[in-house]
Amino acid sequence: MTDLAAGSQKNIAFVRTTPAAQAARPPLPGGPLHWVRKNLFATPLNGLLTIVVLGLIVWAVPPLLDFLVFDAVWSGSGRDACLASPQNPDPGACWAFVRTWFSFFIYGPYPLAERWRVDVFFALLVFGAAWLLWLDAPRRDLGFGFFFVALPILSFVLLRGMPLLGLPVVDTALWGGLLVTLVVASVGIVVSLPIGILLALGRRSTMPVVRLFSIGFIEIVRGVPLITVLFMASVMLPLFVPPAWSPDKLIRALVGIAIFASAYMAEVVRAGLSSIPKGQYEAARALGLGYWRMLGLVVLPQALRVTIPNIVNNTIALFKDTTLVFFVGIFDFLRTIEIARVDPNWATPVTSTTGYAFAALFYFVACHFMSRYATGIERRLAAGDRR
Repeated sequence: MTDLAAGSQKNIAFVRTTPAAQAARPPLPGGPLHWVRKNLFATPLNGLLTIVVLGLIVWAVPPLLDFLVFDAVWSGSGRDACLASPQNPDPGACWAFVRTWFSFFIYGPYPLAERWRVDVFFALLVFGAAWLLWLDAPRRDLGFGFFFVALPILSFVLLRGMPLLGLPVVDTALWGGLLVTLVVASVGIVVSLPIGILLALGRRSTMPVVRLFSIGFIEIVRGVPLITVLFMASVMLPLFVPPAWSPDKLIRALVGIAIFASAYMAEVVRAGLSSIPKGQYEAARALGLGYWRMLGLVVLPQALRVTIPNIVNNTIALFKDTTLVFFVGIFDFLRTIEIARVDPNWATPVTSTTGYAFAALFYFVACHFMSRYATGIERRLAAGDRR
């Protein structure tokens, strides 16, 4: 009986000795219908909002396309081309007006014979920005030096002029259009970040004088609108320098923009610094790093990465706020449109609307690309964290 039980137990196996056949992976839900159900109609509220948004698109987009594209006037030499006629009783956008004044929108009253200097400035700006923002570009350290050191010097020499180099001097009163908008925005964006970092560090400093100065600067500037800062810079700044050194109108506007943007950027950076755990500071000190090396190698890289969305929001807001220099007499992009639309040869309600539509399209495209670039950077950094 015992031998029989032992023989039967020899045929019992509790561990598989051969691999099981591999089962096919069940198909994952996919396709357009699944994407629509998941993203647009996941919940009843989501579905209701989707229907409302689709209704708004159907209501607004066709008339907008009719005005901007299908019924638009693309050619003409004067206001008569944009007025209602038997052939076109309901004219759309007058793009002939934009085409006629396009060079004025770009250069303003900059001398015609010297506009090649503005074109070179645009090319250098695009080259420097591409070199700096392309994360896989070779020698980005040189790109950093070119954008922040060489480019401002070259731009000033090109746009302002230097008789020793054969470049006639062009007063900043003759700068205008997109040129001024890009100059003001570039100066504000480039200057605000380093000054904002210093102010944020000063606000967290243990030295009372530095901390109180930083807090006072930030709170006072953030407590007034940008137009007030611009007026103060335009009126008060010449009182603090000798008459011979009094800056021109554009320099005053640049100073006002830089002051205003720096205060807001300081709060953005301070929020990023506050998000860094205390253990990061302690670990850096344990490694023997000094204060500035700790900030440069450990703290600031993490803080700035956390605040990338807020930095981009500030940058976009500042880029759009450059239109306020119009109120202190600067011929920016919007100011050139205002001048062109009241020209008697083109003054019609349609040309005014077209000019503002052209400005809106320009700012939308520029801000959209800045936002998409920031989204790509965030996605890339998030992928690095997952690894």
